[in-house]
Order: sequence, then C-alpha cells, then structure tokens
Amino acid sequence: MSSDDPKSADDADPLMVRSVEKAFRVLEAFDGTNRSLSLAQIGANVGLDKSAAQRFTHTLNRLGYLQKDPVTKRFELSLRSLEMARHFITANPLVNQAMPYLLHLSRETEEAVNLTLPDGTEIVFAARFMSRHMLNTDVVVGTRMPAFCTAPGRAILSRLPAAEALSLIERSPLQAFTPQTVHTVEGLVERLDAARGDGYATTWGEFFPGDLSVAAAVLDQTGRPVAAVNIGVSNARYTPEKAEETFAPLVVAATRSISQAASTF
Repeated sequence: MSSDDPKSADDADPLMVRSVEKAFRVLEAFDGTNRSLSLAQIGANVGLDKSAAQRFTHTLNRLGYLQKDPVTKRFELSLRSLEMARHFITANPLVNQAMPYLLHLSRETEEAVNLTLPDGTEIVFAARFMSRHMLNTDVVVGTRMPAFCTAPGRAILSRLPAAEALSLIERSPLQAFTPQTVHTVEGLVERLDAARGDGYATTWGEFFPGDLSVAAAVLDQTGRPVAAVNIGVSNARYTPEKAEETFAPLVVAATRSISQAASTF
C-alpha cells in the first residue's frame, strides 16, 4: 500500500485501538442494503473470523447498539445507535444556528430545504425539511452524496481554494449517475468557476433524474465553506430557469445570515 493510503497510515499508528476500529466497522456494516445480517455475514463483511465476530456482536448487543432476533439469530442496529446522530445534531452549533433560517425557507417556499456538511469528497445531510410534494423521500438526515454532482457539494467546492477543490474533484469517483451528470474534471472546473462568480451552484437532474437543485455555501469567519443550504424541486413543476430565478436569491440570503451567525462561534 502507498503511504497515502488511509489504511496504511492507520496500520502505522501506534495509538490506534484496533478493537474500537473493528467495533465501528461492525456497526458500519449495516446500511440500507444490509438492514439485518447474520453472524457469518458480519464476519465476511468486516473481515473477522467467527469467534471475533461473535465477541463483537455480543458486546454491541449487550451495550444496546445491536439487537438480535431470537428466532433468526440475525442482527440489526438498535434505536440506541440513533442517539449518536441526535447528540451530534443537538451539540453542533452550526446546525442549531441554521435551523430558524431553514424553517423560514421551508415555510416560505413549501419546497424541500436541506443543510449539508462537507466530508471529504462527499456531502452529508445534517438537516432536512421535506416538501409536501415528497421529492426524494429516501433522502434522510445522515444520507451521503458525492459533492461533485450535487448543488450543495458544488457550492462548497466553489468556495474552496481552486487547487484544493481540484484535488477533491480528482479524488472523487467521477461517474454518470444520470445522462445529465457532468463527470469530467474539465466540465466540473467550468461549473465551479460559474458558481464562484454567481455565488451559488445549480444542478439539473445530475444525481436524481428530474431533481432541480439550487445551493449556496455557508462560510465561517475565515471565509471557508463549512456547509451549504439547498432548495430542491421537481422538473415536473419548474424549469431550470424558473428554479434558478426563484430560489437562488433565497438560498444566498439564507446562507449569508447563517454565515454571520456562524462567525460568533
């Protein structure tokens, strides 16, 4: 492995507690595809032998983070695992500062309004106000998406130093999720240049078909992007031009207000 490989770096870290790492890998094995897993499946997914998988699942079950079906012997995440997400949201000052502005946007537009946070080449949904039009109901708090093909991601990338944004794009798994996805480095640099000049970013059906999204970045006191706010609508109800005209001023105003609030912490 190269020295740039995160796993290689972890292997060389003398302070790394391997048992903690493995416990979290067990929890991360559960997702939308793998809602419940057998002991053998957990071992195979995480790379544990049967004895180790049994010890880790037993411990996590006793701590309340996994639950075990007494009949099928399969494991699932428990409700207690949700508490970690709640603790993050309630303790995060940025999310708390943004909530009144997100609620205002939701009430004013009656459309889907989201706050996303950057995490490497991805964005993570930290708050979401649903639309009564039920656009993308499978997206919930904690959902991850690629930054390169989403309006919030591009809004954040456009406010980073150009070299840093380019590095993140080049590290991204560029692929076409829809026929509209811009997935070349050159094309994405052009989109980021446009977003940098406009003060907001747009995507038209690049991750979800028919999804029109307009987003602007939240900046900290140094001017670095720390989040993004976006409004998403359906192309069945809006044209891209109308969505941009209607929602770009709203997300820009909201992120400016949140950025001013964020500068206090």
